[in-house]
Amino acid sequence: MTLSSARRTTTAAHAADQPRTARPGDRRRTFQKAVVAGLAVAMGAPVLFMAFAPSANAATGDTATSSAASAGSPQDIARQMIGDSGQFQCFSNIVSHESGWNPSATNASSGAYGLVQALPGSKMASAGADWQTNPKTQIKWGLDYMNSRYGSPCAAWSFWQAHNWY
Repeated sequence: MTLSSARRTTTAAHAADQPRTARPGDRRRTFQKAVVAGLAVAMGAPVLFMAFAPSANAATGDTATSSAASAGSPQDIARQMIGDSGQFQCFSNIVSHESGWNPSATNASSGAYGLVQALPGSKMASAGADWQTNPKTQIKWGLDYMNSRYGSPCAAWSFWQAHNWY
């Protein structure tokens, strides 16, 4: 099944440091993915959830990020990292809309990647070399982005609600 995707619309000045632009159809695409996953489960197909391999840091003995990634779901990791339940809810709202909490989510038209749909995804390398596979690294980068650009996840969520992107 091919999922449709809309074009990204934003100003050139803001595009450079924006993870991605939410577009019309993103919610439909997320819903379609959920329906496909639900059908697969209903039909008895095995559903694989992301397995977390040790990060590149594990080879040097620094297992802080790799052990945290295996500590639970991406939501559990974010909840623990954020602490404040209100800020977590705002962060969760954005991530739910952007990627459906899928750490390997990739936007077919823009190339935005990960939980927070960073564009380009390689920006998340500033938070860790394991940015492609480790939700904790993606969450750290996303929180840093939201805090530096908007002041907090809730301020980012307010912006998202007004513009359908952040």
